[in-house]
Amino acid sequence: MFLSPNGFDRAITDTVVDGRTGLLTDLALVITATGNTLVLSTIVVMVCIGLAVYRAYPEAILVGAGSLVGYLLMVGLKHLFARPRPPTVDRLLDIDTYSFPSGHAMMSTIVFGLLAVAAFRLSAWVRAHPIVLLLAPAGAIAIGCTRVYLGVHWTTDVLAGWLIGAVWVAGCAWLCARRAPMPRRQRLADRAQR
Repeated sequence: MFLSPNGFDRAITDTVVDGRTGLLTDLALVITATGNTLVLSTIVVMVCIGLAVYRAYPEAILVGAGSLVGYLLMVGLKHLFARPRPPTVDRLLDIDTYSFPSGHAMMSTIVFGLLAVAAFRLSAWVRAHPIVLLLAPAGAIAIGCTRVYLGVHWTTDVLAGWLIGAVWVAGCAWLCARRAPMPRRQRLADRAQR
C-alpha cells in the first residue's frame, strides 16, 4: 500500500530545506541521534534491568514488552505502507528504508511515554509533580521535528509516528493498570502526602 506525499508534505520539506543553517543542522544531528534504535534500545534494557532489580516487574514488562512489540509494529507498518522517503537531494542522511511512519518519532514516543508511565506508577514524587511527565512528549517532538529538518521523512510520516506511538502507549498503560494495579502502599503514600 503506497502513500504518496501530498502538497502539505512537499511545502513543509521545501520550506525546511530552504531554511537550513549549519548550526541548526548540527543541533538536529545531535537530537536525532537520541532517537535511533541503538540509543533507545540501550535505554530500555538499562531501565528494565533497574526495574527488575527493584522488583518492579509489572513496570519492567511494561517498558520492555511495550517497546519491543511497538518496534515490531513500527517495522510492520513501514513494510505495509512501503512509502518512499523524500528525494535524495533533500536528505542530509543516507537512509534507504521505508518512510511511513517515522520510526524515530514513533519509537521515541513509545519509549519515552512508557518510561513516563512507569515513573508515574512507581514514584510518589512524579505523581505529586506531574509536570515533569511533559519531558516525554517534548523529547519525542524534538526528535520527530529533526527527521523532517534532515529531509529523511515527510511531515505526515512524523505526525503518524507520534499519533500511533501515543495510542500504543495509552493501550499499554491501560493494559498494565488493568493487569497490575498500582500497589496499595503507593496509593496510601499518595494520600498521606496530600
